[in-house]
Amino acid sequence: MSRTLRAMIVLLVLASCGGGQSTAPSKLDDACAIVQQRPEYLRAFRATERRWGVPVHVQMATIHQESKFVSNARTPFRYAAGVLPMGRQSSAYGYAQALDATWEEYQRETGSYRARRDRIKDATDFMGWYMTTTNRRNSIALTDARNQYLAYHEGHTGYARGSYNSKTWLVQVAGKVDARSNMYATQLARCRR
Repeated sequence: MSRTLRAMIVLLVLASCGGGQSTAPSKLDDACAIVQQRPEYLRAFRATERRWGVPVHVQMATIHQESKFVSNARTPFRYAAGVLPMGRQSSAYGYAQALDATWEEYQRETGSYRARRDRIKDATDFMGWYMTTTNRRNSIALTDARNQYLAYHEGHTGYARGSYNSKTWLVQVAGKVDARSNMYATQLARCRR
């Protein structure tokens, strides 16, 4: 085998070892199927629950809403006059759709400078950190998926101001996150048996 061919094979193998799964698990309405298909997700969720106290089902419901479990999810492009691309709607990226500035704050406060938004264990740890901060600043229980999601979407200050009250679509989405969290909790209790 030629040196060039060997080098190309090595590069292809290394390129395939990216940050995370770029495709979602196949059954997003079944928590047991998700963690069975991707056991590394359950390990990450449990580690975050141990470290930060955020229940697995709350993490799962939030990630479902934010990225549908796609590691490299991004916001859509904005277009001027419907044609000219003007960049993305925000810097949100990864499983948790963390914004650049918030991610950098997480890295500084936790010392997790090598953390990546497209790696599930880092994304769930970020969520745990953020939701624990929300609990401390806004007194929202870690088990309250609805209000944790509203604060996650609006930011701590926006939530405190009640900015979500003028966004009926967001309040509806938060209700769906809460319902999915409850569904996942019930499913996870069954599949652990």
